Amino acid sequence: MPRLDFTVEPFHEGRPGAHVTAPVEALTARGVDVDFGAFGSSCEVDAESIAEVVADVVRSAFANGATRLTIEVAGGDGEAA
Repeated sequence: MPRLDFTVEPFHEGRPGAHVTAPVEALTARGVDVDFGAFGSSCEVDAESIAEVVADVVRSAFANGATRLTIEVAGGDGEAA
């Protein structure tokens, strides 16, 4: 199963804004279990949904004030997808 890692900026230590929490909320609403971390978040998503999930992250982050978004998708076999 592909793994999606994403980091949303700007970074505010101890105070993640809506630009950080909105993508997590969007994926949670989709039924995706997100590992929310201090410097980035990650989740596993089935290959059929990965494009829509990435689109949700991009839309929700920038709609809520993100200035930079870093995304990495790795295939289920550990290779970049």
